[in-house]
Amino acid sequence: VCRLLYLLQQETSSTELRTECAVVLGSLAMGTENNVKSLLDCHIIPALLQGLLSPDLKFIEACLRCLRTIFISPVTPEDLLYTDATVISHLMALLSRSRYTQEYICQIFSHCCKVRKTIHVLHATYHQTILFNHGAVQNIAHLLVSTSYKVRMQALKCFSVLAFENPQVSMTLVNVSVDGELLPQIFVKMLQRDKPIEMQLTSAKCLTSMCRAGAIRTDDPCIVLKTLPCLVRMCSKDRLLEERVEGAETLAYLIETDVELQRMASITDHLIVMLADYFKYPSSVSAITDIKRLDHDLKHAHELRQAAFKLYASLGANDEDIRKKIIETENMMDRIVNGLSESSIKVRLAAVRCLHSLSRSVQQLRTSFQDHAVWKPLMKVLQNAPNEILVVASSTLCNLLLEFSPSKEPILESGAIELLCSLTQSENLALRVNGIWALMNMAFQAEQKIKSDILRGLSTEQLFQLLSDSDVNVLMKTLGLLRNLLSTRPHIDHIMSTHGKQIMQAVTLILEGEHNIEVKEQTLCILANIADGTTAKELIMTNDDILQKIKYYMSHSNAKLQLAAMFCISNLIWNEEEGSQERQDKLRDMGIVDILHKLSQSSDPNLCDK
Repeated sequence: VCRLLYLLQQETSSTELRTECAVVLGSLAMGTENNVKSLLDCHIIPALLQGLLSPDLKFIEACLRCLRTIFISPVTPEDLLYTDATVISHLMALLSRSRYTQEYICQIFSHCCKVRKTIHVLHATYHQTILFNHGAVQNIAHLLVSTSYKVRMQALKCFSVLAFENPQVSMTLVNVSVDGELLPQIFVKMLQRDKPIEMQLTSAKCLTSMCRAGAIRTDDPCIVLKTLPCLVRMCSKDRLLEERVEGAETLAYLIETDVELQRMASITDHLIVMLADYFKYPSSVSAITDIKRLDHDLKHAHELRQAAFKLYASLGANDEDIRKKIIETENMMDRIVNGLSESSIKVRLAAVRCLHSLSRSVQQLRTSFQDHAVWKPLMKVLQNAPNEILVVASSTLCNLLLEFSPSKEPILESGAIELLCSLTQSENLALRVNGIWALMNMAFQAEQKIKSDILRGLSTEQLFQLLSDSDVNVLMKTLGLLRNLLSTRPHIDHIMSTHGKQIMQAVTLILEGEHNIEVKEQTLCILANIADGTTAKELIMTNDDILQKIKYYMSHSNAKLQLAAMFCISNLIWNEEEGSQERQDKLRDMGIVDILHKLSQSSDPNLCDK
């Protein structure tokens, strides 16, 4: 290799020799990943990029073909294409030289713009932006009508990665026309049934990305009548396994956030039943001739399951009837439960996503989820899983812990409180929110022992930590938890007798801080709950600072806060409760009655009433 690279770079070598060297290196690059690694270690990429400056077209093509082969390999870092800023503009200029330079350069671009799932999406956006700023869209668009199928195909693939999750590129593509025809129309033509499958799939991906980025409306005929049916077709039994995987994943992405598209997909070509077939690989092998097929099936089996789970998750994201249909599909719950314990992390994640989507249904939480004890494998998934699985799994747990879900009891017995309390300490914001949200659901109408366990598990320090969290979601859910803990009199009195001082401190802290209306309203509702306690009341009555704050909020400009403050007052003054006279006198002396008189003249009927 070193010798070949040396000859390739020698200015004194003849062009024929240098071309042959590039060809041989390209053949070596087609070997194993280790081959590619050793070529990279010998700095083959800078040598080939240097070669592109030669005037000789045949040599340029040989260098591009070799670069293409190297960049296709998963071991090659995409960044190697972007280290020198002049490379991209030089490649753009070479696009016009021949159909081979067009094919190879588009292929290089689409492989150097991949969203690597391990790296943050920002990485791809950065590559997309560099290519976009170098005029990729304008330079590649006209290749979509090239006479060469390979060039058309590579140009199409290039657009599908450039537009993925990129509104800037997508918005530009909508308005580009080639020979008087807009790109979306060209993509729709490439979707037609008489076109090769890879072309149909790739143009469906382009239109999907443009739709998700908001460049094409979800009710546009090119999505509803062309893209969606094309992707459903790709899921059918007569497609190759890899096409079925890609079709289902793309369709899942297309319909993920739009309920109308979800409804439409669910009634197209019996899609829900068709997907059940994705779980039947590898099929049983009869003859020895099927060994090759078995190997192929095995390789794709987990990809198929992952794709089916993803698509089921998108289909069931919003519509109750669709969820019911999915769950009634043969052995569906068993398949999800099995998916939760698969060795492949991608399948586990997709299965959890699917479960999460179905767990939004109150009906299903009470029936199928109960019959299959879904919470058991779910709790297992939550033990030391990577963050992306934890986020979805803990969201699902939130739903399973709703007060009407029969799974609530067994989940508690399996150590959920400890697990959720530890999530609230996570660096990851979504995990903090889910941890505290699940505890809030758990505390709703719970018995006193559970509430005490939650408070013990969280610790006062952690509670204060959460109440001073910079994220308003965490703060709101923590206040929701406090509100649920402080409900029903005996509980309020019990909790305030053990944690009263700290809770009052927290309430003061929030009412004094710079917080939005919702946060302050929740906090005043917590005070109203405390005021409802028998002994807990005294913590408010003996705290002049808090009383002044309640008075202040009664005259606030926001009616919600005024109402919440009045709730506090009304809970403090019930005539039939012991000590009510003293409390009323104290509040009268503070001028509360005068404020009430003023409020009874209010134009707001709710305030007036109260």
